[in-house]
Amino acid sequence: VIKCKAAVAWEAGKPLSIEEVEVAPPKAHEVRIKIVATAVCHTDAYTLSGADPEGCFPVILGHEGAGIVESVGEGVTKVKKGDTVIPLYIPQCGECKFCKNPKTNLCQKIRITQGKGVMPDGTSRFTCKGKQIYHFMGTSTFSEYTVVADISVAKIDAAAPLDKVCLLGCGISTGYGAALNTAKVEPGSTCAVFGLGGVGLAVIMGCKIAGASRIIGIDINKDKYAKAKEFGATECISPQDSKKPIQEVLVEMTDGGVDYSFECIGNVGVMRAALEACHKGWGVSVIVGVAGAGQEISTRPFQLVTGRTWKGTAFGGWKSVDNVPKLVTEYMSKKIKVDEFVTHTLPFDKINEAFELMHSGK
Repeated sequence: VIKCKAAVAWEAGKPLSIEEVEVAPPKAHEVRIKIVATAVCHTDAYTLSGADPEGCFPVILGHEGAGIVESVGEGVTKVKKGDTVIPLYIPQCGECKFCKNPKTNLCQKIRITQGKGVMPDGTSRFTCKGKQIYHFMGTSTFSEYTVVADISVAKIDAAAPLDKVCLLGCGISTGYGAALNTAKVEPGSTCAVFGLGGVGLAVIMGCKIAGASRIIGIDINKDKYAKAKEFGATECISPQDSKKPIQEVLVEMTDGGVDYSFECIGNVGVMRAALEACHKGWGVSVIVGVAGAGQEISTRPFQLVTGRTWKGTAFGGWKSVDNVPKLVTEYMSKKIKVDEFVTHTLPFDKINEAFELMHSGK
């Protein structure tokens, strides 16, 4: 058993608490990882807020991390002690019907137990002050050591800087893949990206790499415009600058609507606007943001009857074990940006400050 520091969420709506936790050794088909770097994501904040129907407490959150394999359980063959890895919140077992289908990346092998905050055998590897602590998204990267299933880990280039590539564990991969894999953005097309946080910037990067000729960034926070343009946005607009609904503004700006739109916020009203900003006959709108529990999307069916398509994406459609190492290689060869997404680097015990910076749009 390893004793180490972790940021524990004891209950919903309260700040994380830095505690000493015990991390049990990995069982069969499990891997224990020394986490070197982790990022904070809105999904962690969403669960912490209490809005997540699957949220269970006390829990160790975090799902964008990178580290070194400390030890492996019986039967683990894909990684060994000392390997550099990224934990994966969407695993890839290679055996279930989802993994065998090229149309999806949603491996279901450990979905039920992962959603309940436990390892595949139904138990936790974390204890603190004598209490069992739940796992989160199969990763729990807000701990100096974590245990994951062997299908939830990607071995990457040992030379990669872990404080940067941890972002490929969720945000950057999600946005980049939404453009390339889910929407399949074509050269010369016009795109609209709603929400210019990390995921939105990654969508912009993907649209640019795919050859889009016009990329419109949409956000009420104008401080984000300069960064969006650095990533490839050709122009940025705020919904607050017009009395008309934003979808009408976009339809007028683009002679009938955009070819592709992306909702990167998790707001069902914006999801509707993103669909309705699409061009009749061929426009495709991709939902990337995670909405609150129980919320529903709506639009007039005529929007779809007249040729628009509504899609969603999880982790950008990447089959994780196969593609995360390739994304790291693309970064190492400077095909994709990663460093530019990092705004602040904080010590682990300042993790609550990191959440405050995220909530304030910084």
